[in-house]
Amino acid sequence: MLPLPTAQEGEIIEIRKITGNDSTRLHLAELGFTVGSRITVVSRLGGNMILQVRDARIALDESMARRIMY
Repeated sequence: MLPLPTAQEGEIIEIRKITGNDSTRLHLAELGFTVGSRITVVSRLGGNMILQVRDARIALDESMARRIMY
C-alpha cells in the first residue's frame, strides 16, 4: 500500500486503508474518504492536494493525505 501523496495528477485510486486516531478517521469519513471509495487526484500544489470525492472537490494538506493509503 502507498500513501495518497504518491499518486499523480489525474490518477484514480481506490482507498484501501485510513490510518490515524479515531477522530481523524471519523473526520476523513465525514468528508467522504472511506475504504473502498474511488477518488481522483485533481491537482497537487506543493504538499497539498485537491481531490475529487464523489461529487465534491476537497483539499487536503500533506499530513492528512498521508493517512490515506491506496
